[in-house]
Amino acid sequence: MENDRLIDSDEISEDFQTEISLRPRNFSEYVGQERIKQTLSIAIRAAQKRVESLDHVLLYGPPGLGKTTLANVISHEMKTDIKVTSGPAIEKAGDLVAILTRLQKGDILFIDEIHRLNKVSEEVLYSAMEEYRVSWVIEQGLKARSVNLGIQPFTLIGATTKYGKLSPPLRDRFGSIFRLNFYTDPEMTTILKRSSNIFKVKTEQEGLEQIAKRSRKTPRIGNRLLRRVRDFSEIESNGIINLDVVINALDQLEVDSIGLDKIDIDFLNSLIVKFGGGPVGLDTLSASINEDTGTVEDVIEPFLLNLGFISRTNRGRIATNLAYEHLGIEIDPKQGNLI
Repeated sequence: MENDRLIDSDEISEDFQTEISLRPRNFSEYVGQERIKQTLSIAIRAAQKRVESLDHVLLYGPPGLGKTTLANVISHEMKTDIKVTSGPAIEKAGDLVAILTRLQKGDILFIDEIHRLNKVSEEVLYSAMEEYRVSWVIEQGLKARSVNLGIQPFTLIGATTKYGKLSPPLRDRFGSIFRLNFYTDPEMTTILKRSSNIFKVKTEQEGLEQIAKRSRKTPRIGNRLLRRVRDFSEIESNGIINLDVVINALDQLEVDSIGLDKIDIDFLNSLIVKFGGGPVGLDTLSASINEDTGTVEDVIEPFLLNLGFISRTNRGRIATNLAYEHLGIEIDPKQGNLI
């Protein structure tokens, strides 16, 4: 289904430079994820004291929570360069070898969507991560031969939204593994205040708090909503983001009081109305709203699970009482049938 979903966390920003400008550069600017920041800060200081590379780091969690940002913060705190790529971009083992052999001592290699690395490229990483050397086979048949080449000590930072799809051999080679959690409303408000200062837009506290409540506890989405509300404020309130303009803007954008958009509502309505609240399989449910299963599983469901609106079972997805209450739908608790 083609759509312009405002809060789709995988959507490429229409203004990439603006997106970059909003990213914090160090731990003091990075809001939230306190336990992760404290642990990484200690690890970084210890590595610097030993004059060594930081141990390999794996970051996982729903999209938009700051995995790429955190990788860049680590690079800044380590005072080293970072090279950025992604699993789908590395089509052949030779592509990864070329990247690894160009790394300087202490550099950071950030691989987004690392779970999408192909098997051959993944195997190249094994020796690179453990022994700082790369081994790969060139040519084929009788001419095939193995090549071994030493590389500089480096730090691999992997990011994934699908931790379970990483192979155990790769997963076990990371010294530190962190799960990024959704942000609280006060944390989101602080993030939005910082972003509004960068945008040089006037804001009122109540307005920022309302955007925070509708941001799905996700900074990328919050900043995107802030940009859209800024557009409305320039027309309706002399450029000031206040509570009234926020409510008006987000209502017109079909983002409800807790951050659900039209696709989320369609998902819940389909689950409850068409399938009696479940259980229903992922493929069937995705087809019913004309969305691919990847979008449903990676973008729609994580937030609904966090809200407690749905549950995943062996038999399929089930809507909870909280989902019925939010949609204003009554259900007979004995029969499980809609009234």
